[in-house]
Amino acid sequence: MGRRTVNRPVVRIAADDGSLTSRRRGDTLVVEEPLEIRVAGEPLAVTMRTPGNDVELAAGFLVSEGIIAHGGQLRSAIHCGGPGTGAIGALGDPATGNTYNVLDVALAAGVRLPDASVARNFYTTSSCGVCGKASIDQVATVSEYETATDASPVAGALLLGLPDRLREHQAVFGKTGGLHAAALFDAATGDLLVVREDVGRHNAVDKVVGWAVLGDRLPLRGTVLQVSGRASFELVQKAAMAGIPILSAVSAPSSLAVELAEASGITLAGFVRGTSMNLYARPDRVVLSEPE
Repeated sequence: MGRRTVNRPVVRIAADDGSLTSRRRGDTLVVEEPLEIRVAGEPLAVTMRTPGNDVELAAGFLVSEGIIAHGGQLRSAIHCGGPGTGAIGALGDPATGNTYNVLDVALAAGVRLPDASVARNFYTTSSCGVCGKASIDQVATVSEYETATDASPVAGALLLGLPDRLREHQAVFGKTGGLHAAALFDAATGDLLVVREDVGRHNAVDKVVGWAVLGDRLPLRGTVLQVSGRASFELVQKAAMAGIPILSAVSAPSSLAVELAEASGITLAGFVRGTSMNLYARPDRVVLSEPE
């Protein structure tokens, strides 16, 4: 499997007693490589990601795209030989020619294969997982799960503490400072269920959803999805497709993310930092005090 970090030499320049000094040192960088997702041997999408948990990433992506809705619809997934020498970030096994950057997924019998006309055969950047979509209508996939009817409450104090708890589990971010993270928490108990890191915020969420798919845990009722950055339209869509009723972000949401959260009945919290947060949609789930 590919490396998640790599060491590179850098020249460090810093102010010292009023003058600038330089010295050579090593620096740890997060690895970014393409992953081509195939279904039944046919290319579906290419995304830039941090290697690791690739099957989860693919499974979560398939849920986001409305191709599957539960673990029983995913039969198998295998890394196959990818681009050889000269490919972007090719770190593969020279004995087999496998770069571990191509994953072929097999769906269960009876599951409809993706239509070739909607296959996302292009490179996405690490900051955008929906680039290239022709219109918002194509992105707003209808979920099989109804988040609006999930009345799961969450304590406001618990919600405020989730960013710090997420940060405590960002092992690779601590080494590189260059990764997004997403974590799933139980809304009632605050128990951490899973945390994943990736160079792309959308990939981190797909890995979390994929973890649930592989454990056949969808829909994720009664949970909170905590993300390390902003809340984009796509992240709200991924939460809706997985049946997650509450999405909490350290930074700001976009206007379209708020609109989709309102339409989907998802509680959307932004600027969740320290002692305050903004609730943009479905604030009724957030309980401010313990019941007497």
